This record gives sequence, C-alpha cells and structure tokens, in this order.
Amino acid sequence: MINIVFMGTPDFSVPILKRLIEDGYHIAAVVTQPDKPKGRKRELTPPPVKVEAEKYGIPVLQPTKIREQEQYEQILALEPDLIVTAAFGQILPKALLEAPKYGCINVHASLLPELRGGAPIHYAILQGKTKTGVTIMYMAEKLDAGDILTQVEVPITETDTVGTLHDKLSIAGAKLLSETIPQLVAGKLTPVKQEEEKATYAYNIKREQEKIDWTKPGEDVYNHIRGLNPWPVAYTIYYGNIWKIWWGEKVPAPKNAEPGTIIDIAHDGIVVATGNETAIKITELQPAGKKRMDAAQFLRGAGAHLTIGMKLGDEHES
Repeated sequence: MINIVFMGTPDFSVPILKRLIEDGYHIAAVVTQPDKPKGRKRELTPPPVKVEAEKYGIPVLQPTKIREQEQYEQILALEPDLIVTAAFGQILPKALLEAPKYGCINVHASLLPELRGGAPIHYAILQGKTKTGVTIMYMAEKLDAGDILTQVEVPITETDTVGTLHDKLSIAGAKLLSETIPQLVAGKLTPVKQEEEKATYAYNIKREQEKIDWTKPGEDVYNHIRGLNPWPVAYTIYYGNIWKIWWGEKVPAPKNAEPGTIIDIAHDGIVVATGNETAIKITELQPAGKKRMDAAQFLRGAGAHLTIGMKLGDEHES
C-alpha cells in the first residue's frame, strides 16, 4: 500500500480527500493552511479539509510557509510515496516535489493549459465557456505548468454558477484521481507536456472585477453575475449605494437603451439595459446593509420608490 500525503484547503478538496480514504490508501498526513479568523466575531476557523481529516483521525499539519526547510522537513519525515494536492494554496519547494517515489501530483479545476491559477472555476463562467474540466498533472515550480497525466471534460450549462460548477468539478476530480493513481503506480501513464503558447491564466478575483459594467453586452453581464455567485458576488452602484446582484435573467431590450438604465419594473424583477439588445432582469439582490432577497420582496419594501429611467453604475453616483 502506497503512503500518501494529501495537501488541500477549501471545500473543493474535501471530496477528493474522501475518495482517497474510500479507496483504501494510507493517508500519512493532511497538510492544509492555518486556521483563519472568520465572521463578525473573527473566531479562528479550521479549513474544511482539516475538519474532514479529523473525522478519520488523520494527522494534520498546518505550515504557515511550506517553503521553509523546518516546515517541509516534517512532511519529508513521513516518507510519502506520493503527494496529492488539490487547491492547497501554497507553492511547494523543489525538495518536496522531488522526494516521493511516484512524484507530486495536483488536481486542477480546468483543462490545462487553459486557466492556470487560483480562480479557474470563476473564469470559466466569466468567459462564457460551455465546457471546462479537471486536469491531473505533475507539479512543477512554475504555476500549474507541470506535465499532464489525465484530463476529463465537464460541460457548463447556461444556468451554472461558480457554486454548482465547483461541486461538479470537485466530484469529477475525485473520480479522475481514483482512476489515475493505479495507472500512475503501474507505470501505464505517459506524461504530456503543456503547450505554453496556449496557456491562459485565472488569477484570484480582485475587488474591482466584481463591479458590473453595464456597457458590456447582456450575455457578458449575465456571465459576470453567475461567474461570481455565490462568492464574491457581483455588485452595482445605485446612487452611491452598493447593491450586490445575486441573480438575473437575460431578456430582450429595445434598441439604443442607455446602459445601466432601468427600462422596466416587473413584479418579479428590475430590468436594466446593457450594451446591446439583451437586458438583464435582476431577480435577486442585496442592498447595502440588508439581507439577500428576491426582487419582489425588494420592490415591496426598500425598492418601492424605483421608477423607469433611473440608472445604475458608477457614473450615477451621488
């Protein structure tokens, strides 16, 4: 039985760890990020992978900087035959990459070399892709640039969000890993180098990327909304106040409607013009200081004053 060290941190990693356990592998340790303060009370909260590992009595290591010798030597001391990573969150040192007999492999949520980086699920939807997938590759010192071992495609539906696609990819990654390890150990896989000229990047989402640009085509705005749902959530500005936009629908719009203008108010949504003839009907939102609510509830309360012709967006701040 091969000796595995698993490295992962967020929810995405949990089904992958569980599948390794179910497949009967010996997990010498789980390596994850340190506990972090969360919520209004800033209580120290363990990463989801730590919680899962502790259910099975698996030792947990939480290095602050895994590239420091003192910290990575704890892992080397476990003499892993294989290191498996999935959204761990730190770059591994060369000493760890080279130590295991079967190498160090990573489960990445895209069809590499597309969408290298920390937010591949977000960008797959933001870019309007109709498919993405999971890649298992050898880890390298360069970001997500290692040789590919196996891949599987996962379709993206018109209504997928980051949340729903995240769950699909996590399950697909667990299944693919389960199929890949026996082939890897048996020497039946031929690693394939990535085509560098085809590489694209999906860096972590910045605050300025969350803001909706109503001058873009409605299809892009729709992808923006679902590509940031349920985190970090797209927003727009209504006369100086932030509205988080949780969900919307594509609807037809008249020609030449000014982007950001409210062109209709229905019982179940607020229709906003975009840069083309596809408007967005906002159906779920969260005004500043309020809870998330559907548009019908908002229009009965805080939004009762809205009228056609009012505008959303930076240029209308006051």
